[in-house]
Order: sequence, then structure tokens, then C-alpha cells
Amino acid sequence: MPEASYAQAAGGGGDFSFFLIIALFFAVFYFFMIRPQQKRRREAQDMQNTLGPGDQIVTIGGLHGTVTGVADGEVLLEISPGVEVRFARPAIAKVVQKSGEVVPEPDVPAPGAATDVEEPGSPVTETRKQD
Repeated sequence: MPEASYAQAAGGGGDFSFFLIIALFFAVFYFFMIRPQQKRRREAQDMQNTLGPGDQIVTIGGLHGTVTGVADGEVLLEISPGVEVRFARPAIAKVVQKSGEVVPEPDVPAPGAATDVEEPGSPVTETRKQD
């Protein structure tokens, strides 16, 4: 009979470790999958809620435009001078430039200005034999 009591004690401990493993699995799943996704969704919603006229944006379809108006669930975009389209707020993927931000211009040398960079030679060389 003592063997049966050992088996029951071992079986009871096995059930606890099974539940512990399942709980650990769900905890890891939550911290590596669900929580980051909720954070990304929250950031996207904050970005969409702070849209204002003059912001340059990109839609989820890749269309670039400038926000001209914002309503409850819609954003009015100017995609070309005089061409405006309506989009749902969730269709805005990212803000390229907020209105009022100054974008620094790249340093481009004036045409004809001397540069310190040497032009690379042509990688194609031609050799002809003279007869």
C-alpha cells in the first residue's frame, strides 16, 4: 500500500506542474505577442487623433497627401493642387511631417561649383588592337 500513496502524491504534483507550464505559456504569449500589438495600436490611434490641417501623411495604400480638413472619422487630403479626397482616419499609416515643422534642406552644391570629390572613371575599358 505505501507504493499507491507515492503514486498518488506524484500524480498530484504532476497536475500542478502542468497548470504551471500552461500559465507560463500564456504569460510569455501575452508579453511577446498581445502587449506589443496593443502598444502599436494605441500609438497609431494617438497619431490619427492628432492629425491637423497642413500635416503631410501617407495612407496605408501608399498615397501621399496633405491634410486639409479633419472630421469625426474622416480626413480630407489634398493629393494634388486642387484635388481633394476623403479617407477614413484608420487609413492613415504615418505622418511624414507635422504642420509647422521646419525640414532642413540638404546641402547641395551650386551648379558649376568646384567640389573636392573626384569623379570615378568609367568601369568599362576598351582596348582595340591596331592592325
